[in-house]
Amino acid sequence: MGRRYLVGLRERDNRVSQREKHGESVLVVGTPLRQPERVIDRAAVSIPKPQSNLVLPIEPQTRQQEEGRRRRGLMAMGAAVRAAAADAVVTFLWVLCASALGASTAAVTSCLGVQEGAGGHYALLVTASLLAVLLFAFDRLCGALGGASFNPTDFAASYAAGLDSPSLFSVALRFPAQAAGAVGGALAISELMPAQYKHTLAGPSLKVDPHTGALAEGVLTFVVTLAVLWVIVKGPRNAILRILLISVSIVSLIVAGAEYTGPSMNPANAFGWAYVNNWHNTWEQLYVYWICPFIGALLAGWIFRAVFLPPAPKPKTKKA
Repeated sequence: MGRRYLVGLRERDNRVSQREKHGESVLVVGTPLRQPERVIDRAAVSIPKPQSNLVLPIEPQTRQQEEGRRRRGLMAMGAAVRAAAADAVVTFLWVLCASALGASTAAVTSCLGVQEGAGGHYALLVTASLLAVLLFAFDRLCGALGGASFNPTDFAASYAAGLDSPSLFSVALRFPAQAAGAVGGALAISELMPAQYKHTLAGPSLKVDPHTGALAEGVLTFVVTLAVLWVIVKGPRNAILRILLISVSIVSLIVAGAEYTGPSMNPANAFGWAYVNNWHNTWEQLYVYWICPFIGALLAGWIFRAVFLPPAPKPKTKKA
């Protein structure tokens, strides 16, 4: 009996081992359940690769900095647009009023009983006085409009002298705005001027060959820019005296350059009258009244900075 029992156990164990080899689960009463071992195929397991373009969450501080930069950019663009609009208005008014100086001088000298051609010095004095009043009024107007300008060479001179550093975007808006304002002013005064004073509206005109005219316009712009920079920065503190000095300088240079280019010493003003006379798209107009005046203004700013302005203090280095 006992022997047959032992033989039965061995046969059962053999059958269990045979069935386990075929991957079958065998439940035998009185023996624990044995699960077949799982063989892991490592080649079939896909391991996720690290991603190269990870999108990291934006920190609040970084988001605030980006928002601040965007807001400052929009504010700068808005300021440039407002400055361009102010320049267009001021240049329109300047060309409108400055072009009437000849007619105003003729009217004043006629009221004073000075015959035309006989009292040239009196006429120059009247013109200088009227120009001083005009400059004083426009100085206040430009200040009220946040630093508006009616002469494109002002930007070049201020930048070269180290007094201002306008952005390229602002300059790209303000130059065309000044030119458009000058065209509007020239067209307006041509329509509004009475018939007896129409002959005073000739505007700047080239009376010599282009090279001589370009040299004259460049030299005149250089001199007037240097004089204006000196009067504003190093001149008297009295505003009226400063305006008088600038007015006398401008009138003197107008007389000196009358037989050459008009003169203009203001590219926007020259462009406005060139548009009225239909020669604004010529090489002579660009060469004489734009390129050379800008060269003269830049040279004046650099020389003024080198001669009259003190050098910038060097930063102190701490000794170890």
